[in-house]
Amino acid sequence: MSADRAPLQRALEHGEREGGSIEFKERLTRDTHLSDGRLESLAAQLRHRIISGNGEATYVIGVTDNGGIAGIDPSAFSETMDVLSLLAEEAGAHIEDVETWGVGGEKAMTDRGLVGVATLKEGSVLEADDDHLVVGTAGHVDHGKSTLVGSLVTGSPDDGQGGTRSFLDVRPHEMERGLSADLSYGVYGFRDEGPLRMDNPHRKSDRARIVEEADRLVSFVDTVGHEPWLRTTIRGLVGQKLDYGLLVVAADDGPTRTTREHLGILLATELPTIVAITKADAVTGERLETVERDVERLLRNADRTPLSVERHGVSAAIEEISEQVVPIVTTSAVTMNGLSVLDELFEKLPKTGTEAGAFSMYIDRTYNVTGVGAVASGTVRSGQVTAGDELLVGPLSDGSFQPVEARSIEMHYHRVDEASAGRIVGIALKGIAESELERGMVLVRNDAEPTAVREFEAEVMVLNHPTRIDDGYEPVVHLETVSETVSIHPEDGQLLPGDTGTARIRFKFRPYTVEEGQRFVFREGRSKGVGTVTSVSETE
Repeated sequence: MSADRAPLQRALEHGEREGGSIEFKERLTRDTHLSDGRLESLAAQLRHRIISGNGEATYVIGVTDNGGIAGIDPSAFSETMDVLSLLAEEAGAHIEDVETWGVGGEKAMTDRGLVGVATLKEGSVLEADDDHLVVGTAGHVDHGKSTLVGSLVTGSPDDGQGGTRSFLDVRPHEMERGLSADLSYGVYGFRDEGPLRMDNPHRKSDRARIVEEADRLVSFVDTVGHEPWLRTTIRGLVGQKLDYGLLVVAADDGPTRTTREHLGILLATELPTIVAITKADAVTGERLETVERDVERLLRNADRTPLSVERHGVSAAIEEISEQVVPIVTTSAVTMNGLSVLDELFEKLPKTGTEAGAFSMYIDRTYNVTGVGAVASGTVRSGQVTAGDELLVGPLSDGSFQPVEARSIEMHYHRVDEASAGRIVGIALKGIAESELERGMVLVRNDAEPTAVREFEAEVMVLNHPTRIDDGYEPVVHLETVSETVSIHPEDGQLLPGDTGTARIRFKFRPYTVEEGQRFVFREGRSKGVGTVTSVSETE
């Protein structure tokens, strides 16, 4: 904990003001603040604070509404930061930094609790580039995702207790609990002399040094392994423009139900994927061989071809990796075994996460910025957009598309003249109100001929369901940034767990733009599946 209480003192002196960027919260709880519509209203409040602070907000935790220091115990602080992470994700922001102090001084912490200052910033910390790989990690909780990435980006071996995980879980509540509660990010790079790693990932200057000096960057979207945060994992893997997936399986535990679910999500996004078997140092050679066979069986059951890098070599893995061929690497963050193999893969693998063609962007977030108007943010899916371009946005609820102008473009708070595929941007739109925009709409060039789709045909695979999928089953479909309730009508009347079949899928409330070949995830409770669009029907 920091002994310098100046950030706390400044925030308290400035105070919580209407139209300001500072918010006081004594504590946040899942039961109270994530139920009955509170999440949406609190996310809107957070978004207002960020806009008022020109992209940055300050949340003071453990204080009363009038700024009195109350203090909360570490478990309550941990839960508060978990909730704040989810609110930030909902508001299109991220927690940049957290500082905590003991009430009355360091030694008084256990008696009187904690007070903290969280800095939140708009948008993602990732920035795509032509030679910038973005890798999404997935896998069961405690299988070593964050630990493996922490060792990769620093070159430091783990202490056997998940110590390098702290390089990603930089928030105090996550280090206390040993779990990642939100999407985390790590970055390292390569130049002629080899890997370029961070000495101290907690220093922003160290990250900037990597970005400035590396010839190739590799960023990790380290997602969440806990079942309650599956929605966040889906958003991280489906909503980001990733180049590769990295699925981790712990040698001491083997593939789990969550492993299978995350594999299904990776396959649904058409990501070329690598499987890293972690914690090889913690098991016998016989156990390691058993887990390798289990992973190979899991991949074959998903109609994928496993490729052991140990048997076939790195060059074969680079040449063969695809949506169908999945390299398997055995690793240990403690002994650093296998990490040089991952280094070589990430240094030489080609970028895949962009598409050719005319400009298109699915809208992920919408904002109304004072003096600017409606702003739509998302990842450019294909082509290029330039400030001043005439575009179409839609479909609106009636299936129509509205002409708009790209008034200006911002990328990570910097005004740019143009943006190409793979870039995460905010586009100020002239000719439409923010209230008319919705997540899941698409932006395209004005000479394009987009279609409004109310239903489509798809090849679907049921990953998990307690009984069977009957005609009219209603899950939520995640396709690009579309998240909408649909009704599923299997061609043969029903689909059992593990089945693959053809189905007609109809959006329940409104049309969207859907194209043949797009992949999607559907879920409802513990029921999950994946699919591919095979044909579309224009809205009636």
